[in-house]
Amino acid sequence: MNAQSNSSPLILITVRVFVANPAPESWYLALLGFAEHFRTSSPPKIRLCVHCLQAVFQFKPPQRVEARTHLQLGSVLYHHTKNSELARSHLEKAWLISQQIPQFEDVKFEAASLLSELYCQQNLVDSAKPLLRKAIQISQQTPYWHCRLLFQLAQLHTLEKDLVSACDLLGVGAEYARVVGSEYTRALFLLSKGMLLLMERKLGEVHPLLTLCGTIVENWQGNPIQKESLRVFFLVLQVTHYLDAGQVKSVKPCLKQLQQCIQTISTLHDDEILPSNPADLFHWLPKEHMCVLVYLVTVMHSMQAGYLEKAQKYTDKALMQLEKLKMLDSSPILSTFQVILLEHIIMCRLVTGHKATALQEISQVCQLCQQSPRLFTNHAAQLHTLLGLYCISVNCMDNAEAQFTAALRLTTHQELWAFIVTNLASVYIREGNRHQELYSLLERINPDHNFPVSSHCLRAAAFYIRGLLSFFQGRYNEAKRFLRETLKMSNAEDLNRLTACSLVLLGHIFYVLGNHRESNNMVVPAMQLASKIPDMSVQLWSSALLKDLNKALGNTIDAHEAAQMHQNFSQQLLQDHIAACSLPEHNLISPRTARQPAWPACYEHMAPSYTCIRESESKLTTHKGYHSSSLKDVYN
Repeated sequence: MNAQSNSSPLILITVRVFVANPAPESWYLALLGFAEHFRTSSPPKIRLCVHCLQAVFQFKPPQRVEARTHLQLGSVLYHHTKNSELARSHLEKAWLISQQIPQFEDVKFEAASLLSELYCQQNLVDSAKPLLRKAIQISQQTPYWHCRLLFQLAQLHTLEKDLVSACDLLGVGAEYARVVGSEYTRALFLLSKGMLLLMERKLGEVHPLLTLCGTIVENWQGNPIQKESLRVFFLVLQVTHYLDAGQVKSVKPCLKQLQQCIQTISTLHDDEILPSNPADLFHWLPKEHMCVLVYLVTVMHSMQAGYLEKAQKYTDKALMQLEKLKMLDSSPILSTFQVILLEHIIMCRLVTGHKATALQEISQVCQLCQQSPRLFTNHAAQLHTLLGLYCISVNCMDNAEAQFTAALRLTTHQELWAFIVTNLASVYIREGNRHQELYSLLERINPDHNFPVSSHCLRAAAFYIRGLLSFFQGRYNEAKRFLRETLKMSNAEDLNRLTACSLVLLGHIFYVLGNHRESNNMVVPAMQLASKIPDMSVQLWSSALLKDLNKALGNTIDAHEAAQMHQNFSQQLLQDHIAACSLPEHNLISPRTARQPAWPACYEHMAPSYTCIRESESKLTTHKGYHSSSLKDVYN
């Protein structure tokens, strides 16, 4: 769009009329009215809106009008056109002129805020940071703008992964909010800081901070929706903290409170009464976004616990709501939520024997990430990991190794790193001839000594991998020790899939040792649990063992029934295997050449070139009517 083309005849006539009949500021109000009319038309007539605003300058307006018009033009061009250079020019003029005008805070600080956003969009972060620092320095007598600019600079540092500087700024904001008497915004600053501390794994600092936040949230009396949104923020942090630690049983009370809280919010009507304290003019997320987020953490819990049908149900609900929201809302956080939901449901599909569907959903994640550079960057490791898991499911071990190796290069997230290493170790065990690489990996995830992460679930999985290796090496007593440790840990936190896997492997060990009764005592509950999940691979394994066990025990009818089950599972998995390998998306598993080592080869032939988590979606907190915030993609 060329916003500098000649003004329309209507505007020229208007200008002539007001030149002939000058009245104090009437010309400005008329042009502003025309501009707003064109901006809010359906469809918007942005070109005419810009012409109206540009016409203001023909009157050589006073500084206040000039600065405000530059701000309005910059805002319209920034939000509605691709003419970022012209938008930047107007915003820079608004910022420069407004600093010379006393008591002109709204224009001054809105210009600084918008201009810093535009600088970031143009990768001029070194211009954005000093601008925000200066605006923060001179805004201390304006509580709303001071808090908003602190949030914005903290957000900028967060996107640069400078979490220390971001936490410092949020701490400054919390203290400022306390001084100006805003306990609500103090809680928002502290919760945002707690979120970043969780990302940094500074658990020693997180626990007292969350305790303080809990007290502030419960004691604060104000707008019911604001209070409940604080409680949702607080509970989401608690729930994701538990899930990050692999404690899916311990998290249940917090998750139940969170679900009850979001139900309460959905019944409340948001009144338009503004808080008396300008520092309180913030919110965390819209109600609709919070609902999707609660679905998301519920899916995360169900996935870890092995309640895969429940995970599927909540994923379907969340995705349906997301589709409705995306028709009306272009907030990048919605795409982030969608990607994380798909990542979890893909893992569910692989477990339940729906590899073809999983592969198509992996391709869908690729397409979503293609739309946002930050989304792709922050989810690249997860995408490689999902492809690696798919490769294991179709027995392409070389490709699995390549995908997991690529994922390891791309992540700094400790829990994801441990998850990838655990699965890569399982690949080496299956290949049987990678002893040096395998032992090197196992040293790094030794559950008996200095396990690298605090996740209960991952440590239990590491014991299982040790048991699997010992089984393949014929060291059965050692295998039983590791697997019993896995069972103890998985039963403590209701990790159903690990329990099923450990039971069937123990059953296999007892069968090999000739202890058929004990084997049966393990395999039967393994089959029952696998059917409940449902886990197709464990059911296939269990049915094969039950067939042989019942033959050995002379139970002909039961052996025939188990054989029939095994045949059904085999056919179902084989058909799905053939369907998946026949899809064009199956070529995604081939690694790229050295020229582009970080992405699967043929995707460039399936979609446009790229232009994993975060655009501007991680706005920590925002003013009503402005932007939404994110939970930093729920910790990647």
